[in-house]
Amino acid sequence: MRLDRLTTRFYCLLASLALLSAAHSTANEVSSEYGVVTSRSEFASKAGTQMLAQGGNAVDAIVAAGFALAVTYPSAGNLGGGGFMVVRMADGTTVTNDHREMAPLAAYRDMFLDDDGEYDPAKALRSHLASGVPGSAAGLLDVHERFGKLTREQVMSEAIRLASEGFQLPSDIARQIAGRKDLWLRTIGSRAKFLRDDGSSFEEGDLFVQPDLAQTLMRIREYGRDGFYKGKTAELVVAEMKRGNGLISLKDLEDYETVWRDPINGSYRGFEIISMPPPSSGGVLLVQMLNMLERFDLNSMGFANALTMHTMVEVERRAYADRAVHLGDMDFYPVPVSSLIDKKYAVSRIQDINLEKSTSSLEISAGELPTPEESEETTHLSAIDSDGNAVAYTTTLNSGYGSGIVVEGAGFLLNNEMDDFSSKPGVPNQFGLLGAEANAIEPRKRMLSSMTPTIVVSENRPVLVTGSPGGSTIITTVLQIVVNVIDHGMSISEAVTHPRFHHQWMPDAITVETGGFEEETADQLRSMGHEIRERRAIGDANTAGWSEDSIIGVSDPRNQGFASGLEAPPNN
Repeated sequence: MRLDRLTTRFYCLLASLALLSAAHSTANEVSSEYGVVTSRSEFASKAGTQMLAQGGNAVDAIVAAGFALAVTYPSAGNLGGGGFMVVRMADGTTVTNDHREMAPLAAYRDMFLDDDGEYDPAKALRSHLASGVPGSAAGLLDVHERFGKLTREQVMSEAIRLASEGFQLPSDIARQIAGRKDLWLRTIGSRAKFLRDDGSSFEEGDLFVQPDLAQTLMRIREYGRDGFYKGKTAELVVAEMKRGNGLISLKDLEDYETVWRDPINGSYRGFEIISMPPPSSGGVLLVQMLNMLERFDLNSMGFANALTMHTMVEVERRAYADRAVHLGDMDFYPVPVSSLIDKKYAVSRIQDINLEKSTSSLEISAGELPTPEESEETTHLSAIDSDGNAVAYTTTLNSGYGSGIVVEGAGFLLNNEMDDFSSKPGVPNQFGLLGAEANAIEPRKRMLSSMTPTIVVSENRPVLVTGSPGGSTIITTVLQIVVNVIDHGMSISEAVTHPRFHHQWMPDAITVETGGFEEETADQLRSMGHEIRERRAIGDANTAGWSEDSIIGVSDPRNQGFASGLEAPPNN
């Protein structure tokens, strides 16, 4: 049995490498005694390790990387979006910061329905109405003020330099920007930021300078949150709203607050799981699925075979059914968190799993409980310092480049997060996720998310700090990385690199990475009643963890990320 499992893993690794080669992806792994930062952007990761070198901690590193990401990875790095951060300090303090976007005061339940009462994706995704009140600036500043060691000027310095002096456009970012020319032509601010003065597109290697964004960052550096939520920046946002009949007001901006929330805590085979609570559905579903999987011996089943995949899919099917009904903003809806993550509830949910046959999703509904999504272009950062402080941070604009609307004079993109509400019960959003009353639009409410920044602890050390973009696939990406490390004994690099699959209840199909799994395995799953669909890649899990005496950072080879390690002791 052991030899069979090793053989399976060997062939799956070969298939995975073929997948990654086909995608022209590169990955890097670093090992450091002093700390690592891993993200989607080399510039952002290095901005983070610069803070470690100056004697900062993992929070300083993540905040610096987060601001730099807003400059160098405009697809998802942002000032005009929001995110979730899970922090575990070396003394055992664990908290989460919710800086998810909020619905404006003028938002209303049916704002994305047309005259016939049908969902209008143009309104929900590409209009000024699509934007919730941004939370990223407040979140980064609040976390830094509470846990950082360095000054605000220090953690923002590299982002400001990159915006004012520019950086050479990597090939993937240049290609993304050039491919959206029609989108940039819709508004003045977008044309000014993403097109040359003559209207032509930027190319790989061009120096990309963002003077308006640099000025916005400088105002934040000088005035803190007032530099974004009041004064000139706030006025520019409201002026942009008025040009496009948007809803965000000066009061919406001035009243925005981040929320410190207790993390979702769970355990899995002796490991401590720390993740994000609602309005993220990620932490609840991750712990719920791990609770269900704990009843199965995945190690003996082996990796990437039909039985293991079938078991995990059946667990995912039940968890996502619960998501559609029970998850929303806890400040507006009584989310039954304690019931959902209770191990006894997990046992009740797996009673009807047949290990030989697929369950139709039409037969699965949300569990009966007492009452007490996201973009493919979300992005995730992880950091650990030498003291053992760890931060998992996931941030997004929702769709890639959000609404496509840049605030004129301020230089940053607006999110289109309002689409993550349930605009019409029973109608899927852009990622196929269904929702109900718990996630209906209400003023000042935070829309449900799939973001799953997660820290796994063993013997008081953060052995895994991870998360991912990918909309509805975020949660299952994190689940598989955790299972790969704990159940299958993989290294962090192996756990991140190996092929992935996904199921979300509706639509009733398993999505697999093209070339990632043997055709024999797919045929076995089909014989059990599963439908198989393929896609190029799932997730982008930039991950860190403590392994023996070193801190490991790994960038996901599915994209052009970068893991940066501190090579010498910090200057304390």
